[in-house]
Order: sequence, then C-alpha cells, then structure tokens
Amino acid sequence: MSSNIFITEERIEGDDDGPLAGKTIAVKDNISTEGVRTTCGSRMLADYVPPYDATVVERVKAAGGTIVGKANMDEFGMGTTNETSYFGSVENPAAPGRVPGGSSGGSAAAVAAGEADLALGSDTGGSVRCPAAFCGVVGIKPTYGLVSRYGLVAYGNSLEQIGPFATTVEGAAALLDVIAGSDDRDATTHEGPLEADETYADAATGDVDGLQIGVPTELLDGAHEGVVETFWDAIADLEDRGAEYHEVSLPSIEHAVEAYYVIAMSEASSNLARFDGVRYGHDADADGNWNEAFARTREEGFGDEVKRRILLGTYALSAGYHDKYYKKAQDARAWVKQDFDEALSEADVLASPTMPVPPFELGESLDDPLQMYLADANTVPVNLADLPAISVPAGETDGLPVGLQLVGPAFGEERLIRAASAIA
Repeated sequence: MSSNIFITEERIEGDDDGPLAGKTIAVKDNISTEGVRTTCGSRMLADYVPPYDATVVERVKAAGGTIVGKANMDEFGMGTTNETSYFGSVENPAAPGRVPGGSSGGSAAAVAAGEADLALGSDTGGSVRCPAAFCGVVGIKPTYGLVSRYGLVAYGNSLEQIGPFATTVEGAAALLDVIAGSDDRDATTHEGPLEADETYADAATGDVDGLQIGVPTELLDGAHEGVVETFWDAIADLEDRGAEYHEVSLPSIEHAVEAYYVIAMSEASSNLARFDGVRYGHDADADGNWNEAFARTREEGFGDEVKRRILLGTYALSAGYHDKYYKKAQDARAWVKQDFDEALSEADVLASPTMPVPPFELGESLDDPLQMYLADANTVPVNLADLPAISVPAGETDGLPVGLQLVGPAFGEERLIRAASAIA
C-alpha cells in the first residue's frame, strides 16, 4: 500500500441513498470539510478546522458518498510532484519510488491504491491531470465555471477548477454529474449544457466513429521518447475505432508556461496575504511589534515553494512592473485562447501526452524548480484558455504510466467523455 496518502483519515458519512451510495471518496485537503481539519498541506493551516462544507462536499454527501479522508497535496496546491507538502511526500502506488504528481497527488494515489473509489482534486495548471497521468487513473479538469469553487482554498482564482478522479472514465463522469452545476455562492458558476434527463456518465459510450482529433505538434516537441511512442499507440487505437487525426499548430504555446506562472503567482501572492496569524492558522510567538510577528508567522508557516511563488507574484504586480509582466501575461493568455479556438474549429478534440515525461523519482526535481515548472507545458495552456480536459491512461513506458490528454471546447465535457471512454 502506498504511504502518506491521507493527511487526515476521518469518515464522513453521506446520505443513505443517492447515485454515490456505497462509494468512498477522498477529498483533497484544500477543500473545506465542516469539523474536519483542512490543512492545504501547509504548516500555516496544520490545525485549521473549517466551520462549513465546500459546495462539492455538500453535493457528494447529499448523493450518498462516504468521504474517507483528506488527501495529501503540494502546499497550497503549488507543485507538480506532491513533494512540497508540510506532511511529507506521497509515494506513487503505480510506480514505487516515484512521485504521484501534483498538486492533487494524494487524491490520485488514493484511487490508484484502492484506498477510495473516487476522489476530488483541484486543477490550476494541471493538478488533476498530472497525477492522473503519473498514477495511471482518470482525471477530469472541467470547464472553468462548471463546478463551484465555494469552499476551495484559493491559489489562482481565474485558473482553478475542482475535478474528479476514478479508475474509469464513466466513474469520473458520474462524480462530475454530482458536483457540476451553478451555485449561488460562486458567481463564476454555470449550469452547463446538459438537459434535465442527460448525464455525463451516459456519454461514456466509447463511440468515436468519425471523431476528428487535432494533434498540436508543439505539445510533442521535446517530450520523452517512450511517452511519444505510447501516445501514438493510443491514437492508433482510436483510429482503429473510426477516429481520424490531423496535425494542428498552437504557436502561442511557446509562451504559455511563462504567462501561466506570472498570472498564477500574482493571484497566489494576493490570495495568501490573508494568512497573517491573526484570524486563523499558524501564529508565531513573537515579541515586538505587529510587523515582526506577521513576518515571523509567514516565515515559519509557509514552505520554500510557497514563499518563492509569493515573492515572484508580488514582484510581478508591483508598481513599475505590472505592465511589464502581468499585463503581458494576460495578453499572452488571450493569444492562447485564440489559438485553441482556431484549432478546435477544425477538430472535435485535441490530443497530446498529458505529461511530457514519465513520473519523476522521489527527490529528483526538488533542487530544480524550473524543471518542475516546464513539466507543466502540456497542461497549463488548457487552464489559460478556460477549457475542459481529461487525462486517461494510455499505457506504459519502461513500466511507468503514461497519460493521454484530450482537450475540448468550452462546456464540451460530453464530447471528451465519449472520446476518452474508448480508451479507459
């Protein structure tokens, strides 16, 4: 059994009846659970117990699901490997000695290890899809606004979405059915396109006859050779089932990682300003004035990666640099959206490897943050464009899991689920 999957193991029973009755669910530890510790993988919130449930937790409980614990995660969702958690790393149950991916690594590992039937994670730049790929399970990043973020501790508000994990596409779609839909407490939410008698799970037919798949060549450049081979094998399987593929170009992808990290770190520096030790969270025992106590609280409460991102984000938003960095990043974001719209006007879905590399060895990337950031090259553009995506197991290279990512138009989850269910 993989170790350190849960930060808090506590059973929260759902209603007696419902579509998730009899199912166990792991919940990422940045999603509020009333009366149960919610730490965000940080010393800052190590003892924080929220007084309310997130909307997605309310909906899971109402659907009969039983929550079995709060899953380990990169601190405040910042990381690609699940190694920045204050509570230690999670080992990948599908590849012992390797990372499970991040930041929702505990959620993906819980499903892969059989510790939970389903799981909830959050995806700001790939944090559902990356661990799904590394752990050999299914993960869905919904369209921005399809799932309420009420009760999700914010990292990058304009980018993140809560999404489901499962061992099958149909299972992930069934959990999406429960959590999707508008919420009065989150003004960004949207009801979605489904009719009253339709479900996302019903779309998991595996019918890809006539499906047009666009393959962005930029998302294959520089990828690990074994990952690329496994990806093309999966595309060949889809072709055998009646799909067709053609190459497309997304020129803006070259600047997507830089734009993403400027935007995400800027939003993080703003969001994490609230953690000052006054209202909740870690409070340093500091003599002297309030500024000294505030500084020491944040010095002790945040880990290195969180401090790095707060500093970079604050710099990007500072007077004299806002236009140079943040405004340019938002311009690049608009370019990314435009490229995706053009590519999807000629294809039903776009396909790429989810991650350009197999799972890292534990400890391998910690000394090189840039390597970790660049590993997100295939996932972050989707968040910049506010589009839905799914990662499904495509096979293995050298015994290590490889994920296939499919990207669809806004609120095109049905199409993604239909296509992905031909694979998993």
